[in-house]
Parts: sequence; structure tokens; C-alpha cells
Amino acid sequence: MPDSTISSVAPAPRPRRGRIVGRALTCTVFALAGLLFYVSAETARGTDLRTDNSLLKLSDVIRQRSTENQELEARVADDQARADRLARQQGQSPDDAARLAALRSAAGLEPLRGPGMTITLDDAPPNATARIPGVPAPGVNDLVIHQQDIQAVVNALWRGGAEGVQVMDQRLISTSAVRCVGNTLLLQGRVYSPPYVIRAVGRTEALRAAVDGDPTIRNYLGYVAAYGLGWKVQENGELNLPGYAGSADLRAAAAQ
Repeated sequence: MPDSTISSVAPAPRPRRGRIVGRALTCTVFALAGLLFYVSAETARGTDLRTDNSLLKLSDVIRQRSTENQELEARVADDQARADRLARQQGQSPDDAARLAALRSAAGLEPLRGPGMTITLDDAPPNATARIPGVPAPGVNDLVIHQQDIQAVVNALWRGGAEGVQVMDQRLISTSAVRCVGNTLLLQGRVYSPPYVIRAVGRTEALRAAVDGDPTIRNYLGYVAAYGLGWKVQENGELNLPGYAGSADLRAAAAQ
């Protein structure tokens, strides 16, 4: 009678061919890894790929361009001054010189001095909460200065008869545009962080009346009272505004 007991049988050794295939695959993986390191090194050529300009934050790129624009503006101002000296040396008539000076002053290209007003806007303090009972807790957008806030002040000053307006360290001209990128101000190719300082030369009574009567500013003052955004108005006996130093060329325009 056959023995029904199942005997324990040791596993057979793996074929030698399997070992050869496994070693070949291992060598292939290491070879590919080495090729990848070589390509990365050639691409970087001594630089850090993780800090390439294409990977920088948008804000970093804007700040870099802002610095470059500031340097170019200084160069343009020097060239403009040199051109003015050459024009005077060419023997302009007194009438032509007077007309040119009047045009440059009206365009905001010349420094301006006179009485005026300084207005400062700022974000709310960190961790600001509602200061008035019944007002809802603020969101992120309730605690920062927005583009329309700065635009409202600038437009009110112009309506109040301002002879010239300066935002931060730049004089505004007819083609100037106030833009915000995130929580920073973008003005004529340069970026600024709050607090934002706006100066205007003109009759202080008219300027204040225009600011006080602006509905957008009144809405902003509601947020000042509710959440502590910054707002400061100062009348100045004399202000000195610089002339606009950038390019005044108009590249494109459209009728509205």
C-alpha cells in the first residue's frame, strides 16, 4: 500500500538565468541614474536649478524688475537734463524757452513747491479684530489697503484742484496708473509696500473738501473705524514735489 504521508521537500534552487537577469536589471537602473545626474549637472552648469529665475515667486520677479526700472529712470533723468542743456545752448528764443517751461510744468516734469496736503494709508495692525460692537470679524481683505483706496485719494485730490500729486517718491503725470499686485503697490514699474504716502500741492481747503466729500473714501473710513486701518491727513504750509523722471512717451491710446 503506498505511503500516504506527505514528505517535506526542500525548494529547488532558482535557475542561474534568473540571477543573471536580476543583475542585468540592477546595472541598468544604476546606469540610468548616473545618466540623470550627468544631464542635471550639464543643465545647471554650476548653478542651483531650484533657484532658477523661472521658479521665483512673482513678487520676487516684480521687485527685481522694480530695481532695474529705478536704475533706468535715473539714467533717463540724466539724459533729459543733458538734452535740456543742449537745447538751451542752441540759442532758443526767450518766448520759446518760456513756452517750453510752461509745458514741462503742466506735464509734471518740473519740480513743484507750494502749500498742500499729505495723506497716509496703512494696513491694519496684525491680528486686528472688530473695534465696534456688532461689526463682523474681519476677513483678510478687510485689513489691507486696496487699489481703489489709493485711486480714490488720488482722484479726490485732482478734483480738489491739485497742481501736482506725488505717490510715495514718484510724481504722477497724465499717463500714470496706480495698480496693486497682492498687497503691494505697482507704480510706473516700481513696487512699494505700505504705508502709502500721497502728497498734493494745492489750496488746502479745496483739497480737504474734495477728500471729505468722496464716497469711496467715506467707505474706507468705515473700515478705519471698524478694524483699525491707517488714515492720517496732514495739511502742509509748504511741500516740495519732484518732477517726473521717467519716460513720457505715449505708446498707445484708445478713445472711450
